[in-house]
Amino acid sequence: MNVFNLVLQATIVVKFILLVLVLFSVLSWAIIIFKRHGLKLAARSSRQFLDIFRRSKSLNEVNEATRRYKNSPLSAIFQAGFKELVHLTRSNPQPQNSVNGEKLELINRSLLRASNEEINRLEKMMSFLATCGSVTPFIGLFGTVWGIMDAFHKIGVVRSASLVTVAPGIAEALIATALGLFAAIPAVIAYNYFLGQIKEIITTMDDFNLEFLNIIEKVYGS
Repeated sequence: MNVFNLVLQATIVVKFILLVLVLFSVLSWAIIIFKRHGLKLAARSSRQFLDIFRRSKSLNEVNEATRRYKNSPLSAIFQAGFKELVHLTRSNPQPQNSVNGEKLELINRSLLRASNEEINRLEKMMSFLATCGSVTPFIGLFGTVWGIMDAFHKIGVVRSASLVTVAPGIAEALIATALGLFAAIPAVIAYNYFLGQIKEIITTMDDFNLEFLNIIEKVYGS
């Protein structure tokens, strides 16, 4: 028995299930490749930007560097905080007590808003991987059940339980199960791996927020 022949001879329902599983698998692998590249780029850019942030002597210099690190979440967070800082210092240009506790809280809110936006961007398409990992085994199982039902139906029609009668239906049922697992396993592995990377980036973002606020408080506070 050839796998392709079994697929061609399968029922319409099983063929549709196999098509759905193939689509899930293709989309899943496309997202895996895309997310792997995006998260790797975000992590590398964040390390480079953080190094510049810590070595620079002025926030204006860091703001200029953000143009080179647009893929870094830290760059977007810094821009949001720096923009709010400029707005507040211009509204109160006096050097003394230019950034008090209330204004520091406003800057902190800007940083948190930017952080949430970056987290949402990092988590894009992760839900599809989770859905693929949890749903496709059950879709494959449905195809398996349908194939077995078709095999028993053929036994009733032919009135023979020989291997020749039962084997094609059982085989196409197992193909559905295998394809469901083939779609689910990489999605689950990738989801957990990417989730770990995203958590590391989020931790870096939280530390950066605190570090940025400390610098603002030292330079512009009372």
